[in-house]
Amino acid sequence: MRPSRPSFGKNDLFRDRLDAIINPRQALVRLAGVIPWARFDEAFGGFYRPVGRPAKPTRLMVGLHYLKHVHDLSDEEVVERWVENPYWQFFCGFEFFQHEAPIDASTMTPWRKRIGPQGLEELLKASVEAALQTGTARPESLERVNVDTTVQPKAIAHPTDSRLYLKALQMLVRHAKKHGIELRQSYTRLAKAAAVRAGRYAHARQFRRMRRELKRLRTFLGRVLRDIGRKIAGKVELERTFARLFGLVERLLAQKPKDKNKLYSLHAPEVVCISKGKARTPYEFGCKVGIAATNREGLVLAAKAFEDNPYDGHTLSRTVDQAVAMGGIDPDRIYVDKGYRGHDYTGSASVMIAEAGAVTPTMRRELKRRSAIEPTIGHMKTDGRLDRNFLLGHDGDTVNALLVAAGHNLRLILAKLALWRAFIRAALTVLMAKSDTSPDRPTARRSMI
Repeated sequence: MRPSRPSFGKNDLFRDRLDAIINPRQALVRLAGVIPWARFDEAFGGFYRPVGRPAKPTRLMVGLHYLKHVHDLSDEEVVERWVENPYWQFFCGFEFFQHEAPIDASTMTPWRKRIGPQGLEELLKASVEAALQTGTARPESLERVNVDTTVQPKAIAHPTDSRLYLKALQMLVRHAKKHGIELRQSYTRLAKAAAVRAGRYAHARQFRRMRRELKRLRTFLGRVLRDIGRKIAGKVELERTFARLFGLVERLLAQKPKDKNKLYSLHAPEVVCISKGKARTPYEFGCKVGIAATNREGLVLAAKAFEDNPYDGHTLSRTVDQAVAMGGIDPDRIYVDKGYRGHDYTGSASVMIAEAGAVTPTMRRELKRRSAIEPTIGHMKTDGRLDRNFLLGHDGDTVNALLVAAGHNLRLILAKLALWRAFIRAALTVLMAKSDTSPDRPTARRSMI
């Protein structure tokens, strides 16, 4: 059923109204009056059925996701802190202070799956419009865009052959036990001991002994795979149940050290290995994300997650398309680094590569600002959740990148609103100090100031 509204009437003798508790000039309260909440009801209304139990209010769910990515929290943490913070409750559309959690944290995952990546683009678009309305960014700034790519690491363990073989064997044995398949031998104890020895030999740089243990692990895994295959042959339902797992295990056994598109995780097979040339992390395991931000303020206009590991230049067109959809203005100049030579962009904007010389002083100044996207990406990783993605599948990569970008934009807006409030307070303080030091005031009062 369609979402309900988080309102409980205008009068309540036993609960405190939030507008009587909070400061109406606080940055988050002012931001709540800027975000177009009614748009989310219209955009997400088609994802709900007309019958059944009423869903949670859309403003509540959107507000919780905004707060989660502004403060870099998990689903559980944002729900727990929501109960303690009256400003967060007001931001999510409630009128009275609540003493209990509005939802269970586990309901945020089904909501993200229901809305999907295309629906959650509305959250990023609303953050861009709020930035324009509050003066955090100017409309003409959307015509000058910086574009770069980064890696969004996945929440997986560092992939090693011994760990992958052991994990695959344990998954096969667990699924076989779940469906009542009696194995000739499970090899779980022997495989675990072999994986431990392989790690010790690798640490001691005894690679011949390490390869011997890896070969033993491959043998155990192959035996269990063939044993299950023989016992489910001809059983259509079991074959369909084991099809995906069998495909992953066969892919794992067939891959070689120098192969491309290797399997690095069994629960996240979409993960790819990306080399970024960093001394501290030569290789990162996740997905590539294209980021587009304004040249002047660093407002994020696009966060596009890509499958596999495409060349940077072949991601430019899709990244700019998303930036146009979010900002509503076609860029005039796009500033990129040398990795975008031979790009696929065919639009009307001029693509300025870092190695090319600037034509005018304005272009030269804006080209120097191209590197400003690097700290923007750094803030999205340290202050946001771009450094480790816990959402499942490629849709999870896309959703996390979009929400991280929206959270970064909201942090910029909140900082802008807080700065204006501090400026006004300082101006009032100066005016009061000048009035206190006027000749009409007593000398003692003047000396105190």
